Amino acid sequence: MSVVTPRSVTEKVFQRVGGHYQSSTHRICGNEFKEEDYDDDGTLEMVQIGAERTKNVLILMSDTGGGHRASAEAIRDAFRIEFGDEYQIFVKDVWKEYTGWPLNDMERSYKFMVKHVQLWKVAFHSTSPRWIHSVYLAAIAAYYAKEVEAGLMEYKPDIIISVHPLMQHIPLWVLKWQGLQKKVVFVTVITDLNTCHPTWFHPGVNRCYCPSEAVAKRALLDDIEESRVRVYGLPIRPSFARAVLQKDELREELEMDPELPAVLLMGGGEGMGPVKKTAKALAESLYDKDNEKAIGQIVIICGRNQTLASSLEAFEWKIPVKVRGFEKQMEKWMGACDCIITKAGPGTIAEALIRGLPIILNDYIPGQEKGNVPYVVDNGAGVFTRSPKETAAIVAQWFSTKTEELHTMSQNALKLAQPEAVFDIVRDIHELACQRGPMANIPYMLTSSFTDLI
Repeated sequence: MSVVTPRSVTEKVFQRVGGHYQSSTHRICGNEFKEEDYDDDGTLEMVQIGAERTKNVLILMSDTGGGHRASAEAIRDAFRIEFGDEYQIFVKDVWKEYTGWPLNDMERSYKFMVKHVQLWKVAFHSTSPRWIHSVYLAAIAAYYAKEVEAGLMEYKPDIIISVHPLMQHIPLWVLKWQGLQKKVVFVTVITDLNTCHPTWFHPGVNRCYCPSEAVAKRALLDDIEESRVRVYGLPIRPSFARAVLQKDELREELEMDPELPAVLLMGGGEGMGPVKKTAKALAESLYDKDNEKAIGQIVIICGRNQTLASSLEAFEWKIPVKVRGFEKQMEKWMGACDCIITKAGPGTIAEALIRGLPIILNDYIPGQEKGNVPYVVDNGAGVFTRSPKETAAIVAQWFSTKTEELHTMSQNALKLAQPEAVFDIVRDIHELACQRGPMANIPYMLTSSFTDLI
């Protein structure tokens, strides 16, 4: 099918839709179109009209924990590295920006429940049965359909990427009732390593990206077609995943002791967990009283917990200790250390694996983080203990009498790592978008209103 369009007008069309017109060649989803692709009367095949325009990618996330935003931003950065201006990326919390209670208050509610962990445990497991969360989500859709529709349609997405378990069902219903399922690519990128809430899985997605085989098996059990499931790993920001680091140079840059082995003690973004008790236990275990010298050093990341940071800075340490607040260059601190102590957050685990750090897990959030413990331990990449004294004793042994065990765990961590996951994901999404064909490139028109049908 051809559209009679003089070349001068065609050029204006490409400019209007945000593309880049060249009279000699075009590159569209990996294909080049040359001068001879025009008909004799100056027409351009329909497949070219609009295909050169910048496509809109809407990433749906929520700040219920730091992992969802981190994954969203990693995907955004990978799109820019791989495809440049071919895609325009929007990272949005549509619930917070467009809806009302309880959706616009999820961040505060989540933080309250994880501080009172039994509340979160009850909430996670009580909403797991499909009939319960289906009714809950349907009620919210009926009440906030108009707002969700407005939030999605403001960005006129060609691709929607969900990195949150509550952002599959309602957006997919909106697309269905607007007749946009054949135009818009919808994918889910799961950000939990092992244990997942059932709301992550929806059979209507074009692709479900899983961080592990265990999650992929769960996706199949929840009726997602096997052809739509991919196991690539957890998306980690490109600046971390592809960083080329030398430990000696990093230690000099970070003003650390160049010789002593180092342990990285993480408190998460909010500086939670038994950080202070663990730090003091480490200070005791990593000090050789007989020879009056240190056998290791500590780097403590306190996150946004300034009270914790201040109290640790005021402490008189017998060994080298670095106390840091919220860090944006964790690849350097991880690259300078030899092992890590952290709660079982999926992002931190994935980053530690990439850096080859043996992991001591000292806590987890019930529900989505519980399965991360056997993921690390069963693969020989770390251990689990909630005891600060036991944690300190393990580190002391790794730095003295059990150095071979530390080395073996480091190698196991590297085997489990998937540093290219985020690039594998965006390349596959790009291929999905290319497979949509010319109809995906027509101007954005709504065939019907979801809210009118409700």
